[in-house]
Amino acid sequence: MKNTDARIDAYIAKSAPFARPVLSHLRALVHEACPGVEETMKWSMPSFVHEGRILCGMAAFKGHCTFGFWHKDMVEVLARTAKGDSMMGSFGRITAIADLPKENLLRPSARP
Repeated sequence: MKNTDARIDAYIAKSAPFARPVLSHLRALVHEACPGVEETMKWSMPSFVHEGRILCGMAAFKGHCTFGFWHKDMVEVLARTAKGDSMMGSFGRITAIADLPKENLLRPSARP
């Protein structure tokens, strides 16, 4: 992956064991879907910036992870998943990769 940030490596490494594969999977998907994305930390959480705008972010907590898009024009995917919950990110409480919608729904070119 290009444009990675060692702080995100450290964040993932310090996360709970269940969260590590989820965060790594989400990170890889973001880089695959948007090759020009840059990683950074915002508010002590991994974030992804594209063309100067925050595209999305993720976080790990004791019992779950969250992942969410930042801008209205980026969240059309919410209409394609029943788990949309603004308090828990775009995809609700994530405790395993299986909790995520199918990968094709996470890609910008996906259509319902």
